[in-house]
Amino acid sequence: MTAPKNAGEDARNGFAIDVRQGLSRSPRSLPPRYFYDALGSLLFEAICRLPWYPITRAESGLLDRFAGEMVSRVRGLDRLVELGCGSGDKVARLAAALPARKRSYEVHLVDVSAQALELSESALARLPSVTAVSHCATYEAGLRAAMEPLGEAGARGATLVLFLGSNIGNFDPAGARRLLAEIRATLRPGDGLLLGADLVRAEADLRVAYDDPLGVTAAFNKNVLLRMNAELGADFRLDAWDHRAIWNAEASRVEMHLVSRTSQRVRVPAAEIEVNFAAGETIWTESSYKYTPESIAALGREAGLEREAQWLDREAHFAMTLFVAK
Repeated sequence: MTAPKNAGEDARNGFAIDVRQGLSRSPRSLPPRYFYDALGSLLFEAICRLPWYPITRAESGLLDRFAGEMVSRVRGLDRLVELGCGSGDKVARLAAALPARKRSYEVHLVDVSAQALELSESALARLPSVTAVSHCATYEAGLRAAMEPLGEAGARGATLVLFLGSNIGNFDPAGARRLLAEIRATLRPGDGLLLGADLVRAEADLRVAYDDPLGVTAAFNKNVLLRMNAELGADFRLDAWDHRAIWNAEASRVEMHLVSRTSQRVRVPAAEIEVNFAAGETIWTESSYKYTPESIAALGREAGLEREAQWLDREAHFAMTLFVAK
């Protein structure tokens, strides 16, 4: 597993800096990547199994039907790089569809969660034609690490970068464009990007997907408070906070917030901050932007990527789009 020296300390310091900056803003906010410690990753896997959250089932269905076509459209495919690998189920489906050959394929796994990397490695272990390499890192740092050992030009075949689920929706439009531009900058002509994206659908369906009756999404959202308590010495009382999901139609996004039930003061010693929250004040923890098939294509085009193919689940309102670098 590839990780920077003193990775644990560096990660804790980065967490503290982001908490200090986010809780000092108005409105107060936290980056959604901090959902994904070991418990958060397991909670997200549970969310993906809920009947009100169709994204994972839709994507799995598209992979079941079209994985072979997806990998065959990238000529000379030699390696896969998945950003945010989760349980590894999706990358394993694509890797299993690769043509058999004597030399193994490289599959690079990038995730901030060590638990997710372990799950993904296990999912790939049953494939004899795959060599897995893990990078415990952010998308950008992991992508750079995965793409570094390329050797001389022409020494390898094509690379397919995977950014699946609805992960692109966690970035605002400017951030999504920057990320895709950074991915494009690492690609050679003929390399590809397979992008998953949740599509706009009825507001009632979106609200229940992000505020389920079992309260799993609420637990997932509140887990960031538990994580601040455990890793940064904070004194958040979880019973003093509510989960709230809002559909912002104008911005085409679902917003997740933690809402303070009462006036309270919270200390976060490792972040060197104390925060006064008014009753009803929120911490904005995630935005999940929704797309149309046309806006996905436009997003790739702005990053210098050409749409090669697109597969849709119109019932679940989900799209997988293959872009190729020219």
